[in-house]
Amino acid sequence: MTMAFRFHIAAAILALAFTIVHASDPSPLQDFCVAVPDANAGGVFVNGKICKDPKLVEPEDFFFQGLNKPGSTAKPLGSNVTQVNVNQIPGLNTLGVSLARLDFAPYGLNPPHIHPRATEVLFVLEGTLVVGFVTSNPGMNMKNKLFTKVLNPGDVFVFPQGLIHFQFNQGHSNAVAFAGLGSQNPGVITIANAVFGSDPPIGIELPDQVGVVVLGQLKDVLPS
Repeated sequence: MTMAFRFHIAAAILALAFTIVHASDPSPLQDFCVAVPDANAGGVFVNGKICKDPKLVEPEDFFFQGLNKPGSTAKPLGSNVTQVNVNQIPGLNTLGVSLARLDFAPYGLNPPHIHPRATEVLFVLEGTLVVGFVTSNPGMNMKNKLFTKVLNPGDVFVFPQGLIHFQFNQGHSNAVAFAGLGSQNPGVITIANAVFGSDPPIGIELPDQVGVVVLGQLKDVLPS
């Protein structure tokens, strides 16, 4: 099976996912509302983006090119996410969907993170990925539950909106996956970066230095 054919299969599956997803964004009230770049919005801030004059809308407003090309994984964690949301395709404004391409070097990791505004549907095109998500805080004397699965080419996995999740390439070769998300702008919060890299830093006063040492150790081992 050629790479081009597999890419078309991925696109078809993501298109099907988009037709059945219940988007978290507000429903549109017109055919489309192509986004005006923030720099041209004249200081107007709305929940989303303001609309371009429909008479000035062009096919390019609904177009993105190059998702067939791998992103560079020459990074500390060996992974790359190419986002295609309303910032790349203005025509996605108010439509409640977006997508992404995920590239992994051998043993590459997309570290624990959340999408605060979207459920994610992941489709594996190449390689083998270990994926999973963790439930929100449960009742007393209960633990957060991990749901995890090993995915092979053709497999699909769902990450519920707002839950911590991850993807890890456990294979000896590169891996490629595509994700559909139920928001024009899903957002992403990488857990380690948010906790240990906030500005200003999160201040935690502890009665002794033991807690400080433990926090330092956590910072060293958690991916960022």
